[in-house]
Amino acid sequence: MNFVRTDGKNKDFIENCRLLDLDLDRRVGRQIKREKYQKFNQLDEIREAIVVYDKDRLAGGGAIRKYDDGTVELKRVFVHTEYQGQGIGSSLVSLLIEWAAELGYRKMILETGELLAESCAVYKKLGFTVIPNYGPYVDMPESLCMARDISETGERP
Repeated sequence: MNFVRTDGKNKDFIENCRLLDLDLDRRVGRQIKREKYQKFNQLDEIREAIVVYDKDRLAGGGAIRKYDDGTVELKRVFVHTEYQGQGIGSSLVSLLIEWAAELGYRKMILETGELLAESCAVYKKLGFTVIPNYGPYVDMPESLCMARDISETGERP
């Protein structure tokens, strides 16, 4: 697998986000009105993204976005179905954590949902813990927010 740093304007990253939305519609769309999340998933503020390739085939991607001076938010992480279960998601998130630390962030936050059990398992394995819902997700009970320290002393293998 080849992990390529890019930004939110990359055509393959944009395509990966489209596929993520289709997957979420399929998996949780009947239980959650996903349109209320659209305004929080705009790509125009994403400066750091990673796209994953299997040779020349798009396999996944994800991004980080500044939340405040010390905190970065993990956004739009998705590995295509045929590549899931191979550790690609864990590697992708680990690389995004490293990039955020390089940029000087001390904490990473994310929003997911309990219905996305595989994603939750990856995040917990990488040291994320559940926190009270933050920012736009405070009044969204179907959201599950997590965080972890990514400062030098808080890095994990």
